[in-house]
Amino acid sequence: MSDTSGDDTEISFTVKFLGRVEVVRPDGLQILEEATQGLKTPDPYSTEKAAKKSKVHLFLSLSGVDILENKTKFLLYTCPLSTISFCAVLPSSPKVFGYVVRHPAANTYHCYLFQSKTFSHVLVSVIGDAFRASQKEESVTGGRDLIVEALRHKNKILQRENTELKRRLAELTD
Repeated sequence: MSDTSGDDTEISFTVKFLGRVEVVRPDGLQILEEATQGLKTPDPYSTEKAAKKSKVHLFLSLSGVDILENKTKFLLYTCPLSTISFCAVLPSSPKVFGYVVRHPAANTYHCYLFQSKTFSHVLVSVIGDAFRASQKEESVTGGRDLIVEALRHKNKILQRENTELKRRLAELTD
């Protein structure tokens, strides 16, 4: 489920947080696969994996991505868009998506993994659009919010796809 704020500059989705894993490279689908495997391997010394598999709000704005605990809205992690180097859906599991973030103070990378029954591809696309919008924000004039524009564009694409699928279904039932 998504929710937008009153001024349409922020959007949030409720997703399942699978965990955060330190990774060696800043990008690539292989990194997502390795991070997923890393979550499956028990590590008694890791505090990062303790909070996994809980519902969270993924809160997206032009400044970054915030991960808030579902019930208390306590901020678990914040990731400025400028530190996100890669975002994708896991090919082997289409409900799982993640993004890689460069730690601002250290030369390390962390992969944040989530699960969503219906929004994985949309969220990856929206995060990518928000990243591009944040890069262009200084050159944009007129106050048009690019996140809202990107969401409208995605909505149009999904509506066209829905119309096409309905047409195909009608042809099959006739």
